[in-house]
Amino acid sequence: MSSSPWEWVWNGDEDVATPFHVGAVSRCAASPRVVWPCFWQSNPGCDIRVPSHLASEIHTEPGIAAARRSSQTRGVLRQTFCHVPGVGIKAEERLWASGVVSWDALGDGMVEGVTARKRESLARHVEESRRQLAGNNPLFFAETMPAAEHWRLFREFRDSVAYVDIETTGLGGYGDHITTIALYDGRMIRHYVHGQNLADFKRDIREYRLLVTYNGKTFDLPFLRSAFGLALDQAHIDLRYVLAGLGYKGGLKACERSLGLDRGDLAEVDGYFAVLLWNDYKRRQNVQALETLLAYNIRDVTNLEALLVRAYNLKVAAVPFGAELALPPVIPPVEPFRAHEPTVRRLKGTMGWVSIGR
Repeated sequence: MSSSPWEWVWNGDEDVATPFHVGAVSRCAASPRVVWPCFWQSNPGCDIRVPSHLASEIHTEPGIAAARRSSQTRGVLRQTFCHVPGVGIKAEERLWASGVVSWDALGDGMVEGVTARKRESLARHVEESRRQLAGNNPLFFAETMPAAEHWRLFREFRDSVAYVDIETTGLGGYGDHITTIALYDGRMIRHYVHGQNLADFKRDIREYRLLVTYNGKTFDLPFLRSAFGLALDQAHIDLRYVLAGLGYKGGLKACERSLGLDRGDLAEVDGYFAVLLWNDYKRRQNVQALETLLAYNIRDVTNLEALLVRAYNLKVAAVPFGAELALPPVIPPVEPFRAHEPTVRRLKGTMGWVSIGR
């Protein structure tokens, strides 16, 4: 394999080769043989961009995936007992206090304050937990673990995560529909557009076993189930409730600001403005409006990973050996779209727009 960060890929039906930056590749949705250059973010001096009507998948830098894999060897799930029937949060804390701070620490001996019968049941469930973890089945834990503790699934099942966010024409009333969907798994960004490739989401989402959203329990997932007839019965971490438990409330953007995430040129774009962008795209055939909408939608999902890592580290600090379980900061991925400032200014000036901070 070449040590150069540039490689040549044959461009589909044309008898030419295209150079691209390794790890920043967009695969054309219309033809999987075509690879388009996508390196404007990591190479700011270059003006080449991915055509928005063609590219629906963006592969992030390989170093990001490597960093994520290296952080998954040990997490709080192996110290978790609250998914075991009859063991609540308080009982789990008593187990930790007695020295049983992990599955491995359960051992073969008696546990202070636990009857022999309960200890036998606990041991059986721990062994089953090991098998389910090895089988990459987060749903086993999610089905019996308190919803407020689903954040514990993140580290061990990070390779099976899909961060999902939708944009719509409204809040779900008659005639409202999904306009765009963004899906990010820490390695690849996918986006879906109404009237283009929206139906592909139904196939792609089946690749993942753990969904991460913000307010997805009450908005995104019900909308998606209705639109596609999907069960979407994967394990689910809704960051709205995880962050609220840490004292961060007021919507996704407010939580981002409180935790130090800056949206840059998308700072003033919110859910209401996303509807204006879609309408402008449809009425004026303004591709820049669609690109701005996609930039906003994609930033939602890439920020979900950063928020979840920060929330995980805050939560894990309260468990035994929490300092050893903390995750490193997220490396932001290459994103395929930017906000189109002239479009944003025009819509703000003509639509009487006031940000509501969604």
